[in-house]
Amino acid sequence: MYQSWLPKRATDPQSVFLVADRESAGVPASAGMSSLVAFLIGTVEREIPIYRLEKFGFIHDLWVEPEYRHEGIARQMTMLAIERFREIGVTQIRLDTAAKNDAARALFASCGFRESVREMLLQIRS
Repeated sequence: MYQSWLPKRATDPQSVFLVADRESAGVPASAGMSSLVAFLIGTVEREIPIYRLEKFGFIHDLWVEPEYRHEGIARQMTMLAIERFREIGVTQIRLDTAAKNDAARALFASCGFRESVREMLLQIRS
């Protein structure tokens, strides 16, 4: 499903689709090596009609290749995504992080995000 969903985000004007390659990260591309360094995918989502907020931005994925982490790429991409969502007309951006991903929460907090809800999960086995 992700394989069909992802390409649509690249051309959807209500999506934020960012990619960093070796050149934009200041590293020359090597022969035979992938040039992808990081990506961020966000969409504009509709809120259910019982709330005042009609729509919000949602960051689905942010990935930085391990060898490029701790260089500020994730922060730059997040700040650019915030600006793109602002241009689209979004006034709130949401995202999820794994419960044990302290590094991600620290990154997003440094970009102005705050904790707002605690999601709880129960896995039901058949």
